[in-house]
Amino acid sequence: MAQNTKRGLFTLDGITGMLIATALLLGILYFLVATAIKIQRESVNKPYDPTPIVKSLDTVKMISTDNLKVMKQVWGE
Repeated sequence: MAQNTKRGLFTLDGITGMLIATALLLGILYFLVATAIKIQRESVNKPYDPTPIVKSLDTVKMISTDNLKVMKQVWGE
């Protein structure tokens, strides 16, 4: 029974701890949503264009030693 004497309503185990945890989770949620909106707005202005990769991969044969040359062009090495 001695361990129950240190309980309190406004300690980190009570309402204060719950409010801190809730505020922390809401802050993380806000950060993730704001980042997602920013990324979506950037991708609207610069959509992905797979044309350079697809055109260079059309010349790749299933079994060929020339595949390394084509992939070096794609990767820019």
